[in-house]
Amino acid sequence: MTTYAALIYAADVDWTAPEHAEEMAEYGEFGRGAAAVIRGGAALYPTSTATTVRVSGGKGGDVVTGDGPYAETKEVLTGFYLLECSDLDEAVATAARIPAAWHGVVEVRPVIPM
Repeated sequence: MTTYAALIYAADVDWTAPEHAEEMAEYGEFGRGAAAVIRGGAALYPTSTATTVRVSGGKGGDVVTGDGPYAETKEVLTGFYLLECSDLDEAVATAARIPAAWHGVVEVRPVIPM
């Protein structure tokens, strides 16, 4: 079995807000239906809460932080799932059931064990 990261790119919204309750319920439904292969995951707060970190000059250099996302785009990384699947075909079929795939995009990548 291979572990895949299903990276969710969707609108930059606060998923904890009441107006997103219906879609969050769809994620709950997905989670229950795919529980056999889900090994972890989380939704992310909006990019306005992000802090970027760089090290100026490389290792040992000055740590420089910034507010907001790394890049401004229409769709942003809003969450992820870790899926343990037999192959890429199963991972893709599972990712197609994630609600973001219906109006955004889900990127599937194999995970390198650390």
